[in-house]
Amino acid sequence: MARRRFFVDRVHDGRAELAGDEARHLSRVLRATPGQRYEVSDGHALYLAEIAEVSAQRVLFRIVEPLDFTAPPVEITLLAALIKFDRFEWIVEKATELGVAKIVPMDCERSEKGLAKAAEKRRERWQRVAREASQQSRRVHLPEIAEPATLKQATTQPAKYRFALEENPGAPPLLTAAMSIERRHGDTVALAVGPEGGWTEDERALLPAAGFTAVSAGFQIMRAETAAIAAMAVLTNAWLAPIRIEG
Repeated sequence: MARRRFFVDRVHDGRAELAGDEARHLSRVLRATPGQRYEVSDGHALYLAEIAEVSAQRVLFRIVEPLDFTAPPVEITLLAALIKFDRFEWIVEKATELGVAKIVPMDCERSEKGLAKAAEKRRERWQRVAREASQQSRRVHLPEIAEPATLKQATTQPAKYRFALEENPGAPPLLTAAMSIERRHGDTVALAVGPEGGWTEDERALLPAAGFTAVSAGFQIMRAETAAIAAMAVLTNAWLAPIRIEG
């Protein structure tokens, strides 16, 4: 059985500390005791750690040794249009499980009014959701949850490849587009997903001007959160597939 993994703020002088709700869960629910071993990550590296001290509010670890880990095959920045917060939270959770590197909440023309302003207060909660999903999915790096941005601001995110989901007929399947390009481990990809109701014509004009290729997530119309996660899964697996060399 795999050891539980926890995120700590930092590892210093062979020590790491866990505090707050996670420390309380570890001490009270899991009944942790000195000598037990867990995995801890500071967001950069992974370690095997042994509990040195336990209290209701604090767990102190002694680092035993660094551990090897596999880096994600592709770094995906998800530009996700703001939708109702219960469904956007679902995007954060599932995209984190699928290995997203960064999520940028976007205020699009067809996003419900007021969501962008309210999203500023939700960001801390989304970061907690991402942290919990990272531990559950045994990630080493926490995804970044960016501040809400307009579509124009969001499309300036650096990326080697850029795709935008399009619900109108005619766009090639995302899988076809991804498999037709030269893929390398560690590539950066930006994926833009619009709101319920889709992009406006002005937004459709902005996306290709910013280097985004229109692609389809499937032959049926999906909800925004379903499309985002389906596309994330396609991209991740495209970069896991063997690269065919012509010639």
